[in-house]
Amino acid sequence: MMKARQIEKQLLVPYQHRVYFTQDVFEPENTLLASLLTESTEGEATRVYVAVDEQLREHDSAFQDKVHAYFNNFREKIDCCGYSEYPGGEILKNDLRYLKDLYHEIEQAKLCRHSYLIGIGGGALLDMTGFAAATAHRGIRHLRLPTTSLSQGDGGVGVKNGVNYLGKKNFIGTFMPPHAVVNDLNFLKTLSNNQMRDGYIEAVKVALIRDGAFFDLIESRAELLINRDPDTISWIIEKSAQHHVDHIAQSGDPFELKSARPLDFGHWVAHKLETMSAFKISHGEAVAIGMAVDVLYSQKIGHLAKKQASRIINLIEQLGFKTYSPELLTVSEQGRNLILEGLDEFREHLGGQLTISLLNDIGDSFETHEMIPKVILECIEGLRDRNASRPHPES
Repeated sequence: MMKARQIEKQLLVPYQHRVYFTQDVFEPENTLLASLLTESTEGEATRVYVAVDEQLREHDSAFQDKVHAYFNNFREKIDCCGYSEYPGGEILKNDLRYLKDLYHEIEQAKLCRHSYLIGIGGGALLDMTGFAAATAHRGIRHLRLPTTSLSQGDGGVGVKNGVNYLGKKNFIGTFMPPHAVVNDLNFLKTLSNNQMRDGYIEAVKVALIRDGAFFDLIESRAELLINRDPDTISWIIEKSAQHHVDHIAQSGDPFELKSARPLDFGHWVAHKLETMSAFKISHGEAVAIGMAVDVLYSQKIGHLAKKQASRIINLIEQLGFKTYSPELLTVSEQGRNLILEGLDEFREHLGGQLTISLLNDIGDSFETHEMIPKVILECIEGLRDRNASRPHPES
């Protein structure tokens, strides 16, 4: 038999993952965005296309005019060749028509690999525009301007993007670090209380798995967060973003080639819950419930002390979240609890061995490769009973 021959070379592709914090990004005197778009200009003006969450116009009818006026100040270096608006939320990721529309706009604007697609909006819009940028021409430069607390502190500062398909969240997607992320904290002023607190829960999540001292501080400043104290909001968003970026850059697995996914603590329940509710339950609300399940599970299998589990559940509720939803006990015609399918889908999405992050303590996580269905259901029933005696949180 002929011996196989091979050519083998290591490919090293360095990425610079940059997240900036600013205010009034489209004011003429704020040159941050313009400098990012022109730092690699080679003679001709940089072509830029802007895709925006339409909710911004609902809060500021002149937003489009501000964007055009800003780029007009730099027209010798930047050519803003298009602007379009898209609905926010999961409808954008569920309907491929919007993705097709964006591809059409990219082609009409004659964007190339040296051009920029700027996404301005919440996590769903950033996911969709990021996927379009990563796949059109095999990669257009992408710049993110997250506008929600959730996207500024978590998803928007990451390297993942995608859309939903076949009833599964993020079934189609890529890993592609953006050219840069610019967090304008003034965008957060447009958020409802529900939208604002969604970002808090991801900060609690990253504190639970990485930084107990951060959890203590969130706990001590909970009332300030509830009352939307600007300095406290700025602090929690930046600290959360720092932890997420540190994990991506320092874990040794930025594109999730291995089985572990600690930043998705509580998310195996959350992703399934979002889908089962037809996305009526927001991502932040679903994560709060998913974390509550996994916190109690960590306690029930003897890893997390009851006192610490109570602290965590109390903080989640104090921040305004429910820790139970009736969907958690939905059963199929065959009598199987549907939320348990989330375990299979979570493993399938990642591949390899099922790997779920749980807690030894606040700030100390570990990985397990087995979840006991009976114990999961006991946790869900416990949360049901707990929530039956509690008033619903105010919107």
